[in-house]
Amino acid sequence: MKKIILTIIILFNFLYSAQVEELSWPRGESFLTFLDKYKVPQKLYFDLEKEDKELCSEIEADRRFYLYTEDDGSLNQVLIPVSDDIQLHVYKDSNNEYKFQTLPINYTEYTETVAIKITESVSHDIQTATGDVTLSSVLKSLFQDPSVNFRKMKKGDFIALKYTQKSYLGRPLGMPDLTAAMVQIAGKPFYRFKNDKDDKYYDEKGVGFTKSYFFQMPVTFQRISSVFTKKRWHPVLKRFRAHLGTDFAAPTGRNIYAAADGRVEFMGVKGGYGNVIIINHGNGYKTLYAHQKGFAKGIRQGSSIKKGTHIGYVGSTGLSSGPHLHLGLYKNGTAIDPMSVITKPKIEGLDGKEKASFLANTQNIIKKFNNEIENENRTIPTRLERITDRSEINIL
Repeated sequence: MKKIILTIIILFNFLYSAQVEELSWPRGESFLTFLDKYKVPQKLYFDLEKEDKELCSEIEADRRFYLYTEDDGSLNQVLIPVSDDIQLHVYKDSNNEYKFQTLPINYTEYTETVAIKITESVSHDIQTATGDVTLSSVLKSLFQDPSVNFRKMKKGDFIALKYTQKSYLGRPLGMPDLTAAMVQIAGKPFYRFKNDKDDKYYDEKGVGFTKSYFFQMPVTFQRISSVFTKKRWHPVLKRFRAHLGTDFAAPTGRNIYAAADGRVEFMGVKGGYGNVIIINHGNGYKTLYAHQKGFAKGIRQGSSIKKGTHIGYVGSTGLSSGPHLHLGLYKNGTAIDPMSVITKPKIEGLDGKEKASFLANTQNIIKKFNNEIENENRTIPTRLERITDRSEINIL
């Protein structure tokens, strides 16, 4: 099936390459207004299954998408990424009828270790060396303790990074995964290393620096009516399915509570999600509470709230087949399974064999960093290694 889809897309590329545009999704535009703009019948959307309608609500402003138009300006097909793994595909079939499907995004993924000599500023020098505009902000978020003051960095100090980045059609896809970092402050090194087992950061001695987040269940539910699915081939329907959240079936009007401390970032209507509250919990985490009947009194956009605060009521607003709470959880803009955090046991630091393995790995990385930093002849940012972990033919 995958080969068939790829062949179709390549054929479209060949036939319509002159009309291909890479565009930025306009702010304030919904999937329905996009269909209206290109005179695509809205029936296409309203006939979709609930999960697919919700995916249409995941389109973010300024996200890059790929548009194919006919000579007369009408829509031939469009590919709209809604996550790192899945994209929406609207196309005109051989009968001149518009169809909808979801397709996987086949990206390349690479890991780099980079040593960077500070010549102007942290942000400028990192972007010059890597071409990535987000790495510096990710780096600074890891070094927030008072002992690390980036303003005290001097020219000639070094930064060393090891990170993994996804790439799609020559552009970065999603946020980089920074797995190791070193910054020199007036010649003194400070380290952070990611431990894959608990997704937290520690220094070279195994001392933790990541703030712990413990998310509580936001609603008393009857059953989980739909689980989180990033990208799955449905063997019966013969198509890809994705559901970027967990649905909790519950009676209309039941209280919904904040899963963790945070700030209300959005409160209002969001496409097929209906009445929505989005809470920013800091450190890259956000939660989304959709299909609410209404919001609790006293909740305002921009206000700070505590875990367990009553924020709204279960409903069926938007495009919903029945009363339930759709809970979305995002880390650095990427949807992750809410149940993996809500049900995740508390991990108190590293010990035993896990700590020994972690420290051995950090020493190997430090050696790589030091080999470059100690070379006084290096005067420009230098890539130490580049390892391609995954490379597939892109769809498009």
